[in-house]
Amino acid sequence: MPALKKTALTVFTATLLPVLTVVPASADSASKGPSASKSPTPPAVMSTVGGARLGQAGTQVALGPGAPVLPKKLSGRSWIVADAETGDVLAAHNAHWRLPPASTLKMLFADTLLPRLPKDQEHKVVAADLAGMGDGSSLVGVKENLTYSVHDLWLGVFLRSGNDAVHVLSAMNHGVKKTVQDMQQHAEELQALDTKVVTPDGYDEKGQVSSAYDLTLFARSGLQKKDFREYCATQSAKFPGDLTKVKKGKKPEKDAKGQPKRDTFEIQNTNRLLTGANGVSPYRGLAGVKNGYTSHAGSTFTGVAERNGKVLLVTVMNPSSDESQAVYQESARLLDWGFAASGKVTPVGELVPPKSARTTASQPSGGATPAPGATDLHAPAATVSASEDGSGGMGVALSVVGGVVVLLAGAGYLVNRRWPSSPRPPRS
Repeated sequence: MPALKKTALTVFTATLLPVLTVVPASADSASKGPSASKSPTPPAVMSTVGGARLGQAGTQVALGPGAPVLPKKLSGRSWIVADAETGDVLAAHNAHWRLPPASTLKMLFADTLLPRLPKDQEHKVVAADLAGMGDGSSLVGVKENLTYSVHDLWLGVFLRSGNDAVHVLSAMNHGVKKTVQDMQQHAEELQALDTKVVTPDGYDEKGQVSSAYDLTLFARSGLQKKDFREYCATQSAKFPGDLTKVKKGKKPEKDAKGQPKRDTFEIQNTNRLLTGANGVSPYRGLAGVKNGYTSHAGSTFTGVAERNGKVLLVTVMNPSSDESQAVYQESARLLDWGFAASGKVTPVGELVPPKSARTTASQPSGGATPAPGATDLHAPAATVSASEDGSGGMGVALSVVGGVVVLLAGAGYLVNRRWPSSPRPPRS
């Protein structure tokens, strides 16, 4: 072989060898599927509300002696597990990653509007009340020209994640635009600064985001309210339907209020860790809070559970696992870990109190002022009737265990220590 050709072949081989060397690695990446190279990553800079470590990407945990390791099967883009009483964040993963929240945003909706609308207030639905709902929205079955109590509508929000009930309640609050503004202001009061509200029902809209951290703040705030706790812990209820059909020649039947009698139908809570459904076992000690799903947000879930006097909050957003009901399974694993790890880990952050709580704490007084909606320190144990009226009462009796109300971080921020025992969903 001529010297010139030998030289050219040597140069060509030397150039090709590194390319051949990386081929197996590239092939391995391709074998993981198209999402392997396109998987979204958290931003390099995130909020540090609650602590610097919560603003860091990846998993944050500080295991102490005897602490169990985190579960292996965790695929949520973002998650957090925290002590509901102290606010200590036991572990987190991309806690401040701003992601679409789906129907878990309804926790903020409820926390904002529950104190504003008396539960016995009634409203006759008009067409405009139901306008603007997204295609494929989850519905409870609210109908135009029929009257519903606020109590009925909240059952529809919490149990069936009904966007129709959300829109009617928003109409009673002077409209969707006003309600969105109110929710945004309340999020800022709670220091949930990752949240941008565009629609009150959590339906996918451009720019609408929250985070595992913020969703946990919403749950913690909402759970201070007695009605919030009762609704989110209710497994089934009777919901008012159409007017009862009257046979020809017969007079319409009247209810106890003298109104035309209506049929009812049963609605079930879509929180599967609460009720057990679709292969998910009910989680022992779970008392709510809210699940969600949209094609853009994936599955989202926030739950609260009590075990041996310890109350934990967990939020999981958009797990990528192929495991059936992954958002519930991963939430259950994190709760199990949290109960086992409590007292054996150093907190990596905190759930901050509302702005007004810090202001209240700085004011000299003879005692702390409860946050709005907080449970009365001296309130006795209560048993709430399952059916407050014939048309839309709760489907099952709900016992609310009276407990000690504790002060958090000396800020006058209250949370009730004890809780009530107790195919792919539509887009929210």
